[in-house]
Amino acid sequence: MGQASFKIGGNSYTVACRDGEEAHLLSLAAKVDQKAEDVIRSVGNVSEVRQLLLTAILLADELQDGAAHANAAAPASLRLDLTPLLPLVERLEALATKLENGNG
Repeated sequence: MGQASFKIGGNSYTVACRDGEEAHLLSLAAKVDQKAEDVIRSVGNVSEVRQLLLTAILLADELQDGAAHANAAAPASLRLDLTPLLPLVERLEALATKLENGNG
C-alpha cells in the first residue's frame, strides 16, 4: 500500500493509496492546495473544516462550470443532465454561507 504526504492550506496530511498512485495523488493535492490558498486569500484564516468546505465548494463549482461548457459543446446525444446536482450545490453554498457568518 502506497502513501502520500502533502499540505493543503498549511495543514499536513498523509493518505494511503494504491502503490504507484502516489504521484497522481500528489498532483491532485497540489490543485486542492492551490484552491485552499485562494480561500485563505479571500476570507482570511478560518478553521480547517471551513477552509476545506469552501475549497470543496469552489472546486465543485469549477467542475460544474467545466462540465456545462463541455456539455454545451458536445453533440446532443452525449450531453449530460446536471440538473440533479443543482440541489447539492445550493445546499453546499448555503452551508458555506452559514459557516462564514458563524452560524455553523
